[in-house]
Amino acid sequence: MGFYDLSKEARNQLVEKINRDIALDLTSNNTEHIIKYFSDEDTYIRKTGYLAIGKIFYSKPELQNKIRSVLKTLLGSDIDKVKQTVVNAAGEIGKFHFDKVQHFFDTGLFDEHHSVRNAVIGSVKKMGEKNPIPVLAWAKTYLKHPDKEVRREICHGIELRGRTHPQDILPLLKELEFDDTRRVSDTLVHVLGQIAYKNGCLKTVVTHLNTWENKPLVQKALDEIVDVHDRYKKFAVLTQQEAVDYINENYIT
Repeated sequence: MGFYDLSKEARNQLVEKINRDIALDLTSNNTEHIIKYFSDEDTYIRKTGYLAIGKIFYSKPELQNKIRSVLKTLLGSDIDKVKQTVVNAAGEIGKFHFDKVQHFFDTGLFDEHHSVRNAVIGSVKKMGEKNPIPVLAWAKTYLKHPDKEVRREICHGIELRGRTHPQDILPLLKELEFDDTRRVSDTLVHVLGQIAYKNGCLKTVVTHLNTWENKPLVQKALDEIVDVHDRYKKFAVLTQQEAVDYINENYIT
């Protein structure tokens, strides 16, 4: 039976049990429960497990070194779900203490399994939203990496910060404007669209795009921005026509 097949009361009881079991492991030099929950087939069980690690890390400072040690060991697991959940747990810690978990992302970014790499992207998103300065500085170091998938994943990972603070990620995105890999440039165009439809963001994005030199890519980005204002019209501040008018008036061709 899956997590959301349970009643609300039963789910709450299970969450409390997972928290107790993981805390017990950490105080008794054991990993039996942690591995059990980290490898569970149910996404929400695994999520409860990595959220428990984050809660314990912040509420019990005396266990912080133990937690990092356990996570480091489990990152070497041969079970993909365990490694994925380890990276997600590190992401909870990295929201406020990125320096203590950076190496998990340096390793996870190159894992052979896509679920682990995707956990890095997800963690960069949530960490970048809460703790942008060190996370974006780290991300910048990979923007010119020879592996195109690394460049694409980093571009995708910094998107969430850009939705509310596009000025923070636009200089990083500009590093990719002449990337000749289609998957990277497509992701770049997608991200530019995603960071341009909320309050005040279109002006910031268009102003920055005026400094870009790759005009064909910029045109694709502007087309995507216009399209996004229709696809997300329930959430966009401007109508699609207002976005078109703004671009026509403010983008220097």
